[in-house]
Amino acid sequence: MKLGQWLGFLCLVIALVVLWQIRQMLLLVFAAVVLATALNSLARRLQKSGMSRRAAVPLALSIVVVVMLLFLGLIVPPFIDQFLQLVRLLPEAVTEISFRLEQFIEQRPPWFPILELPTDLTSLTQQLQPLVRNILGNFFEFFSNSLNALLELLVVIVLTIMLLANPTAYRFTFLKLFPSFYRRRADEILVKCEVSLGNWISGLLISSSFVALLSFIGLWVLQIEFILAHALLAGLLNFIPNIGPTLSIVFPLTVALLDAPWKALFVIGLYLIIQQIEAYYLTPTVMQQQVSLLPALTLAAQIFFASFFGFLGLLLALPLTVVAKTWIEEALVKDILDKWGNDRLETVPASVAQDNSSSGAIVEPDITAAPIPTEALPPIDRADDA
Repeated sequence: MKLGQWLGFLCLVIALVVLWQIRQMLLLVFAAVVLATALNSLARRLQKSGMSRRAAVPLALSIVVVVMLLFLGLIVPPFIDQFLQLVRLLPEAVTEISFRLEQFIEQRPPWFPILELPTDLTSLTQQLQPLVRNILGNFFEFFSNSLNALLELLVVIVLTIMLLANPTAYRFTFLKLFPSFYRRRADEILVKCEVSLGNWISGLLISSSFVALLSFIGLWVLQIEFILAHALLAGLLNFIPNIGPTLSIVFPLTVALLDAPWKALFVIGLYLIIQQIEAYYLTPTVMQQQVSLLPALTLAAQIFFASFFGFLGLLLALPLTVVAKTWIEEALVKDILDKWGNDRLETVPASVAQDNSSSGAIVEPDITAAPIPTEALPPIDRADDA
């Protein structure tokens, strides 16, 4: 390798190390892009009614703020109250479950196998109760008293507003990172990423709302306590595929076991039915325009991003996968792999190829193209600057 190649390789390694060090900041920027995409979709719908961009953006932000304030004022206080009561019941639930388990072992049917369990379940329960309290205490301390999380939230909000105010400028800046001949194609891929993210966000909001509503109705029929807390948790955890729906059943199942064991079976059946409706009816119906992701790919992406980026990576695993899938399909598959070895056949006319094949000459195709400067790019959503 020449000196210039070594320097280029060294710069690449340094760039990768720097990107790895600021990976959390890059995730926050991506979260801001996702939120800005959602708000921009709302602003564009307002623009279609004849409103200017400068009026549509503040109105979209105002609508979101009003909805959030109503949510915080009307739903969050009773939700927190019910959730705290639910947490206080967990030690009692452990004791009740161990007591019922002891009764079952003593009165088990003759055909039931003998379980090798600790002889003193009471002492085991007493040991588990402080552990449960400690885990829950750390859980609340992390999510409610973390100054770092609050600062990250503020950074995401500020970045979202800045991106929403002038998306065209940031888009052109990003396009300049590509070679001049590929900028037009990169702009087309960005448009497809924006459409995919918008469809994913709207579809997920509708799906999560239906899950929360169905959970509320089903738990109300079963007369399970703390219905609002259970339903909201089911809707919120639905944002995390595969893992979220499984976690959402823990709290209602615990409350049902404390009330009556037979209710626990109905709660399990209820949540299984809701997940089947969501997976086989809501998702295909609501997300017809959404990028389809294989379940195994979704789970693998969640494990990958959670391992490298923590909880924020788990939360953003699906939108990251949607964007990555779009870029891989368009840039790698269509622009490189599908055209691999076909350049010669597409660029050399058949008559020229026949003449040269008869004479034994080999003609290299002219694959050079005039660079497309940034100024030659088509306007990107000029309504954004209106």
